[in-house]
Amino acid sequence: MDSSAEMFERALRVIPGGVNSPVRACGSVGGKPVFFREGHGSRLVDIEGREYVDVMGSWGPLILGHAHPDVVSAVCDAALGGTSFGACTVAEVELAELIVSRFSSVEKVRLVSSGTEAAMSALRLARGVTGRDEIVKFAGCYHGHADSFLIQAGSGALTLGVPSSPGVPEELAKLTHLARFNDIDNVRAVFEEAGGSIAALIVEPVAGNMGVVPPAGDFLSGLREVCDEHGALLIFDEVITGFRVSAGGAQERYGVAPDITVMGKVVGGGRPGGGFGGPAEIMDQLAPGGPVYQAGTLSGNPLATAAGLATLRALGEEGVYEALETIGAALAGGLEEAIASCGVSARVQRVGSMMTLFFNEIPVENLDSLDGVRTDLYATFYQGMLEAGVTLPPSQYEAFFVSTAHSAEDIERIVSAAAGVLRTLGQT
Repeated sequence: MDSSAEMFERALRVIPGGVNSPVRACGSVGGKPVFFREGHGSRLVDIEGREYVDVMGSWGPLILGHAHPDVVSAVCDAALGGTSFGACTVAEVELAELIVSRFSSVEKVRLVSSGTEAAMSALRLARGVTGRDEIVKFAGCYHGHADSFLIQAGSGALTLGVPSSPGVPEELAKLTHLARFNDIDNVRAVFEEAGGSIAALIVEPVAGNMGVVPPAGDFLSGLREVCDEHGALLIFDEVITGFRVSAGGAQERYGVAPDITVMGKVVGGGRPGGGFGGPAEIMDQLAPGGPVYQAGTLSGNPLATAAGLATLRALGEEGVYEALETIGAALAGGLEEAIASCGVSARVQRVGSMMTLFFNEIPVENLDSLDGVRTDLYATFYQGMLEAGVTLPPSQYEAFFVSTAHSAEDIERIVSAAAGVLRTLGQT
């Protein structure tokens, strides 16, 4: 069996950059990617047989951990009946019903195959409903790689130092207005200057692609007010937060209802899946009932709907979110204790079972706050944790995720490893 280093050299010959998603290349943390062969519960195993405690969770979807028995069984059963029909199935209706039952702002939902596709489609719907072309997004927030969103995007674009991308037409970029996260006065100024041309404002209610940045006290409710005042739709990108920070997503946790909700990650249960939904009067503008066109050959795919259904049903069991909150708090608390004793400037920002350890002295409130973040220290921390048998996201600007599969022993192991690496950093 090839080593990870040897496999990466093979990949470089046939895949651009050797990876199928840029951040996986690990360039910002000064290493090469580890190739994994399997995952079970809270653990990953690489192709050389080494085991790790996983705090990446496939970037968020695996809220039940790797290879959860109910999810695996559901996907296997579905596969035995056929992997794709391009036609209507019972499971897609059941998944839509379950989504509608969890999100109070959603009366109808259209299933798609990814979060990027969901966000792109939600934006088209908003433009179609309002008859306007321009949008507002926040610097540092990431909504997938559709052209309209690659304007000071977070996530991989931020990690790689590419705030926008060649290939995005200049005229299209002009339709996207940038605002500052957690600054409602700035948002109001952007809307005033746009003069009634804004179709929608899209936001991660908890930013998760410039690291985890919670919304300030009345920020989300302020966005609701501004959109209502200007006749624009409010879109919550809950690809990360949906079904993770509460059963009804960030909108339930913070008590603010958007017009359109974008979903991904957890809703696909580890399979490629996503969706977008809202009130019937908005969603009924989609084809075939309405004029706004959207389609997808693999939308509502049997394997994705099976995985999504199994995951959401498991999350509906009593006490699941309380347990996730406890696990998240335990990890954050342990990391904070380790930071306090190491002499390194760092902080943990957490919402539920997602968090980021920033090498920064001040709270991160928006993209501007990242100016003082020590990405070099994160790179060293990442490599040290990997050597200690803990996988983290290979970027300072991503979130750690814990799952129902993480045990107290796992948390203790992660914290112990972090304490050792942080002590070493404090001595350099």
